[in-house]
Amino acid sequence: MAKMISWARPHIRRLSPSTSSRMTVIQYNTRLRELIKTGYLGDARSLFDSMPRRDEISWTTLISGYVGAMDISEAFALFSVMRVQPALRVDHFVLSLLLKACTLVMNPNLGESVHGYAIKTGEANSLYVGSALLDMYTKAGRIELGYRIFDEMPLKNVISWTALINGLISCGHCREAVSCFAEMCKSEVQCNGHTFAIILKACADLDALSCGREIHTQIIKKGFDASSFVANSLATMYNKCRKFDNAVHLLERMATQDVVSWTTIITTYIQMGMEESAFEAFLRMKRSDATPDEYTYGAVISACASLSRTKCGEQLHAQVLCKGLSNSLPVANSIISMYSKLGQLSSALTIFHEITKRDIVSWNTIVTGYSQEGCGEEAFELLSWIRIEGLTPTESTLAVVLTVCSNMAILKQGMQLHALVLSLGLEQAPTIQSALINMYAKCGSIKEAYKIFDAATKYDIVVWTTMINGYAEHGYSHEAIDLFEKLASVGLRPDPVTYIGILTACSHAGLIDLGFNYFDSMSREQRINPSREHYGCMIDLLCRAGRLDEAEHMIKRMPYEHNDVVWSTLLRACNINGDVDRGRRIAEHILELDPNCAGTHIALATVYSAKERWTDAEEMRKMMKSKGVTKEPGWSWIMVKDCVSTFAAESAVEKD
Repeated sequence: MAKMISWARPHIRRLSPSTSSRMTVIQYNTRLRELIKTGYLGDARSLFDSMPRRDEISWTTLISGYVGAMDISEAFALFSVMRVQPALRVDHFVLSLLLKACTLVMNPNLGESVHGYAIKTGEANSLYVGSALLDMYTKAGRIELGYRIFDEMPLKNVISWTALINGLISCGHCREAVSCFAEMCKSEVQCNGHTFAIILKACADLDALSCGREIHTQIIKKGFDASSFVANSLATMYNKCRKFDNAVHLLERMATQDVVSWTTIITTYIQMGMEESAFEAFLRMKRSDATPDEYTYGAVISACASLSRTKCGEQLHAQVLCKGLSNSLPVANSIISMYSKLGQLSSALTIFHEITKRDIVSWNTIVTGYSQEGCGEEAFELLSWIRIEGLTPTESTLAVVLTVCSNMAILKQGMQLHALVLSLGLEQAPTIQSALINMYAKCGSIKEAYKIFDAATKYDIVVWTTMINGYAEHGYSHEAIDLFEKLASVGLRPDPVTYIGILTACSHAGLIDLGFNYFDSMSREQRINPSREHYGCMIDLLCRAGRLDEAEHMIKRMPYEHNDVVWSTLLRACNINGDVDRGRRIAEHILELDPNCAGTHIALATVYSAKERWTDAEEMRKMMKSKGVTKEPGWSWIMVKDCVSTFAAESAVEKD
């Protein structure tokens, strides 16, 4: 193809005087289109300038080429010359092209001059110009003017209706868009696939599943379900409404899957927590005719990170390099995230520095990587660099750094971040509110945490859950229970994390019966299957109450593989209650799972010491020494003059 173009290009450019004199305007216009279509806009302009005569099609073709290349200044320069040519008429097609250009560069002021010209020439009522004006003004947020233009249009077709609906959605007026779609359905105008795809986006943004399903029914009745474009939009709607099974079923049964379909299947599986299935879908895609793009690779690299498949991730990284996609931001950001999650922070940092144009997502990803590795100081330093680079921290950035403050219990830095949140006007964002509540609670300022919660204007289950967990962890069990009981009155349903908080509250308060009531209602009323963490809360509740037989029985009937965490909870309870025989039996079981578990060796030695079985305690410590098992030293941190320093137990040496 490249050879054909390189052969054709000089043939088009080098026209002999005899050839050019015999060419008609139609032939010139054909060559002009060929040059623009193959990407030789400069040559097209040279040919245009050499034409002995030009008609409306010549001018329109070159203006269209400049608009397509986003060279708006040249497009308008040509328009300025064209409009004063006595034998030429600027028609509705040229005006709609220029209005499209103004929409692309978000310059409605420039578009107003075109609008004025259209009114002057009588083209403003043209269907094409009217639809282009409608699209431009609504996308610029000038909704009232958009409505006025729409109402004044003498004829409305599917293009004008779709332009109005699309403009409303672009400005975040999704409810108005749905109402407009309903009016369109009542009119005689028939929806096309593009209309359906756009209105499904509004349903997705509104989380309006019932509305989306009604539109799905219309799509099937009108036969648009066979369109991959519409099917992909349907799947996206079901995804955003958390009906992942519907999305996968829809996509998997498509006759032909394009790259968007495959990418949506992969991302849907990831959202369902089925990373293995996502990876299998990627392998099936590679065997099909579809070619993975940057978004596909970004998704499947994320799946590798979740599955901790280092080798697989590195292979995908190599594929990306071979395909020349390494500079794509979605891909680069996914690779940074993958290496961070796999504990290879140096590799993540290398990729980060190789990106020529980093966006805020790149910065958020590397900040998250540092925070996950416990590098709090570096995370704070990166936040400073974000601002030096002229970027504005997003909700995600601030939420991550606030989590660092929570984990390190550094209130002063947390308060400074709170001030930054206020200056950016992000205090009502649920993500930020949750992070602030968590930070103040973890730093011991439970009253400040409640102030943030009380100031929230929107009811959000994550915010309520964070406050319930904050109360539970600080021993305010009754306050946590009161908040939990109010959930239904504000229209919220508890999620699995909410139940972890309320079960923790019951455990700390010794409310066994209430804890079991909540545990049972979780599956009975909310249809939430208890996870390993929920069972862990119940076992902790029984252990704190000294009901060790019941705790051991619950561990044995858990529908999950028994790990050392739940057994360790019971072992600590044996230590507190002086149950040596049970403690020894459980310790032996834990050591089968993890022979080098220092905590288990120490806990059993402590059990023996409590019962004055000094010989057994000494034997346990000798066993630790012979195995080379050592206890990880505890670390503490202090802040002196805004500098956080960390210290190991029994050491005055700062940690590197």
